Amino acid sequence: MLSGKKAVYFICTSEDFQGLVSRDVWAILGEKGLLTPAGFDFAGFAVMKQADDEGNEFFFVPTDVPLCWRYPKYLPEMNGHFADFDFAGMVTWHEGENAPPSVLTVHTAGDVETGVYAPASPKYVRNLMHTIDGERKRLGLDGFRTVTEATHWSGSFETSTPPPTLLEFPVPMVDIEVGSEDESWNNRTAAEALAGGLMGVFDDSGLRLHNLLCVGGMHFDPTFAEAVFTEWDGQGFGVSHIIANQWLVSGKYDEPHGLEFMERAVSAIDEGIEAIAFHDKLKGTYKDTVRKLGEKLGVPILKHQRLRNPETIEW
Repeated sequence: MLSGKKAVYFICTSEDFQGLVSRDVWAILGEKGLLTPAGFDFAGFAVMKQADDEGNEFFFVPTDVPLCWRYPKYLPEMNGHFADFDFAGMVTWHEGENAPPSVLTVHTAGDVETGVYAPASPKYVRNLMHTIDGERKRLGLDGFRTVTEATHWSGSFETSTPPPTLLEFPVPMVDIEVGSEDESWNNRTAAEALAGGLMGVFDDSGLRLHNLLCVGGMHFDPTFAEAVFTEWDGQGFGVSHIIANQWLVSGKYDEPHGLEFMERAVSAIDEGIEAIAFHDKLKGTYKDTVRKLGEKLGVPILKHQRLRNPETIEW
């Protein structure tokens, strides 16, 4: 368990807003007795806080719309109150064409097409996902899976906010979601699993983590999701930024700027990386960029299948 850390969670509570997941999470936090006034407001709403036995502090911030929809508006207060925090999260819902049902998800933020990658902490992503999954199991939510997904930023899709704005908040931030259809969004037990996991982000496993940059594959790639839960000989993988195949293509990562974009992703990962894991079905031109990055950084490049047998990897 880590101590003396601070996390902030932004949760849309508007009754007029369709994001039922976040409203349920806020209500459940209240039922758990975790919403104690922090003594200051954010965008006109009273901020709540809670602390654990190790002195870690957790701040819960209600908003009228998802944070990413009005990022420029919220940014001055975000930096004014939370710029020195260790971790941040936006609680919301996930949807999309061909998105899987019955998932609890965590993903890092970035606009992959333009090479913008927000700060990311593989350690905190892993802690949070393990705690959420522990809640899922405790609650008997057997029909759901806890998964990560490819790096993206909803602000790029829902608003006209310039992607570099994402870099103006220096704290590692993730989206924490239930997906991906009405039945899942209305499953209050799923929201309870998210709510129960939020204060576990500093419940550190003590494993020796090997941080990865993950490249290729689907938006919800099972190999990269499973890597978060892989353990061997007191070791584990640190998974944060995942560059999905669809945005490798649209971002033209096979052109000269692709190497620079991947380097930005690596630079955004706390404590750097020890390997690049790439999906074996990548086209050769994108594999060339991965190889160049591996050579430049002096780290191994691994086919995604290698993550299933980590004891065979030479670090």
